[in-house]
Amino acid sequence: MRVRGWWSGAWPTRRSRAFDVAIAVSFAVLDGAFLWFADQKFWLPPPVVSACSVVLGLALIVRRSHPVALGVFAVVFGTVTGAGAFSTLIVLYSLAAYSASRRTVVAIAVGGYVANMVFPAPTAATESFLAQSIFGIAFVGVPVLLGLYMGARKQLLASLQERAARLEREQHLLAERARGEERTRIAREMHDVVANRVSVMVVHAGALKAIAVRDPARAAETASVIGDMGRQALEELRHVVGVLRQGEEALPQQVVTLAHLRELVGQSGAAGLRVDLTIRGEERPMPAAVGRTVYRLVQEALTNVHKHAGAADTRVDLGLLPEAVEVEIANEPPTAGPEHRLPSGGNGLVGLRERVTALGGSFDAGPRGGGYAVRARLPLPAS
Repeated sequence: MRVRGWWSGAWPTRRSRAFDVAIAVSFAVLDGAFLWFADQKFWLPPPVVSACSVVLGLALIVRRSHPVALGVFAVVFGTVTGAGAFSTLIVLYSLAAYSASRRTVVAIAVGGYVANMVFPAPTAATESFLAQSIFGIAFVGVPVLLGLYMGARKQLLASLQERAARLEREQHLLAERARGEERTRIAREMHDVVANRVSVMVVHAGALKAIAVRDPARAAETASVIGDMGRQALEELRHVVGVLRQGEEALPQQVVTLAHLRELVGQSGAAGLRVDLTIRGEERPMPAAVGRTVYRLVQEALTNVHKHAGAADTRVDLGLLPEAVEVEIANEPPTAGPEHRLPSGGNGLVGLRERVTALGGSFDAGPRGGGYAVRARLPLPAS
């Protein structure tokens, strides 16, 4: 619990405030009584020295907020009056533990030691210089070293806590990024499943309406194609929903073959699109990720032809190279506008670029010769 008001600058918690108040009062009483009854001689009368010791002990209440000022005050005030015995140990410890500068700590500690050696107490005249030196080093060095150790330990704990908090924030940001990428992937999958399939089904439905009376056999064939595409869309949608519920590895990924590509091209041809499929190279199975990406490329490109170019002549060129798979879908300039007004989400090509880039490939799409072309190159993984 944080302390509020003017206390907050001196103590981080109520417990630390109570502890410092108890320390100050206890050492003020201890030093005052000790120097009142001590059988020693001082520069000033014992009652004055005792009163000064009480003042120095009560000054310990600011040992956290003003350790340097307290250290200087103790050196000067204690040297002049002879006040302070046990309180001086706490002053030196607090100076080393709470001061931000180690040079300042060393300077004040050395200054106190020198002052004690230059202006010794009257009773120190009977002691040897060596004994005074050793006692002074021990008196100053022990609390300073202990305070430096505790200060370094406190800084280490604070840095570890800050690092843990930073890692937690980074994990939160990474989780948010992962969720964003997952939403993007789901949106891309839903676009592929719903928009592309349903768009071609709408084209088929328009053709079915046009030929239902004059060509019942072809109408029945078109209706069968619409049913097959609807079932495929439901199957793919079930797969996407299953991944959302159970995870990416919950359902097996379908391996796309050249037969699936031929079927996809055939569906567009049955909808009235004049499309030719050319396969270069040795026909062989493609890796699952590469095959799915090629399938989505062809699917999205043919759907865009249905949407924007109508019955324009279209060519699908698939190159099966030893080190990569190249695919190009290009349509000629449209001779007439599309018969069906199909909405466009505007994200199809963006999703294709993301798919291709994720596999380390290159993607290009744009107008060409009055028509439009989509090209991609997908490297094959090493055997």
